[in-house]
Amino acid sequence: MRQLAVGDAYVLDLVPHGDARGRFTEWYRADVLAGVVGHGLSLAQANHSVSARGVLRGVHFALVPPGQAKYVYCPAGRVLDVVVDVRDGSPTFGVHDAVVLDSEQPRAVYLAEGLGHAFLSLADGSSVTYLVSSGYDPTREFGVSPVDPELDLPWPDDVQFELSAKDQQAPTLAEARAQGLLPTIEQCRARYAELGAG
Repeated sequence: MRQLAVGDAYVLDLVPHGDARGRFTEWYRADVLAGVVGHGLSLAQANHSVSARGVLRGVHFALVPPGQAKYVYCPAGRVLDVVVDVRDGSPTFGVHDAVVLDSEQPRAVYLAEGLGHAFLSLADGSSVTYLVSSGYDPTREFGVSPVDPELDLPWPDDVQFELSAKDQQAPTLAEARAQGLLPTIEQCRARYAELGAG
């Protein structure tokens, strides 16, 4: 488990075990995550999406508190998973990092409350499963444009994107900041301290 360029986000290299019968992978361990992050992932909801090549989902985030931490895994197919620091006032505000998640070399990504998340499907039928710390609340969920030129996210040039109407209409990071839509680093640090104390 190692930290990404974005603070409070990590990638976990998983160890698949296989033989003639197939393969087994421990894709989530609460003790390992808590040992690095300082607290467990309070599981409130588990999501699963299947996407055609070119489907681009995000950049999504939830207001803090409570925010929504995510633990993301790709059991089939291949996606480019991107974490963006959208926490206003953060030392790494606007910074992103990307990890390829696929079924051949299994990895998982953990991102804390207040961070933005997006992924691009690089193969038809890409399956993404993610555990989240709070349930879906449309009044507290927002997004910024995954094609914001100032963010300059590392999407490949050879893929034609397919976005939801909501993601197409999402503001840039600068617009979201000006509109007061972003969580602040102070709100996030208070939430992390609360989780660590609990």
